[in-house]
Amino acid sequence: MTLMLAVAAATAVLAVPRRSRPAGFRRHDRQAAGALRRQARTDPAAVATETEAERYADEVARAAVRAAEIAGRRRADWERAQEGVDEAWAAFDAADRTARRCTAAAAFPILKQRRTRVEIADRERFLHRSAVAACRRKELSIVQLNEALAHRGGWNPRKHPVAQEAALRSAVREHRFAAYQAATARERAAWEEAEKAAAALRTLRAEALAARLRVGRGLLPAGDPRPIGARERAGQWNPAEPVARPAATLAAH
Repeated sequence: MTLMLAVAAATAVLAVPRRSRPAGFRRHDRQAAGALRRQARTDPAAVATETEAERYADEVARAAVRAAEIAGRRRADWERAQEGVDEAWAAFDAADRTARRCTAAAAFPILKQRRTRVEIADRERFLHRSAVAACRRKELSIVQLNEALAHRGGWNPRKHPVAQEAALRSAVREHRFAAYQAATARERAAWEEAEKAAAALRTLRAEALAARLRVGRGLLPAGDPRPIGARERAGQWNPAEPVARPAATLAAH
């Protein structure tokens, strides 16, 4: 009797249907997925495609490194151009103050008297020496020096040395202002080149990141806990507008 009860209990247990496992966890599905992965690894076409993708990712990464170096040089050039603008503006400002003082001093009346030939020759030599010395100090351009030596463009060797000094200081101010304008143009061109290099760098870094993701590379490289995107953005620099400076014009003087 006991044996019959045990057999009946075992039969009842075996008759209870088992809960079906999800399709994604079935053994034959896992085996099929493993077979597909092994086939993909051994398929020559798949291997070639993966190799090409890795090679492309490496090339884009190297291009991004070169672009970063170029962008750094362009930014350094722009910063040097900014320093040149600051120096040119300071030189113009100093020349403007000096010219204003000389103009104010020349406003006082000078006793008129008959000038001798010796005095006229002395004034002419004074004008020539002053103009040559200013050109050597790079306060006058070669064109301005030629005008002064040829007594053209308002240069009068018969005038009093005070008036000649005022004219010389005004010419120096004009030369400094032209140098400031040229420095501003160079700074603007350097800024545009830096912006182009920065845009190219951002494009290459984005493409390098996309290429790494396509080949399935890790987002956390060894030694750097930040994601690639954060690490790439940290190395970038934000574009900056050229420094605004007072709009100087000689008409105001």
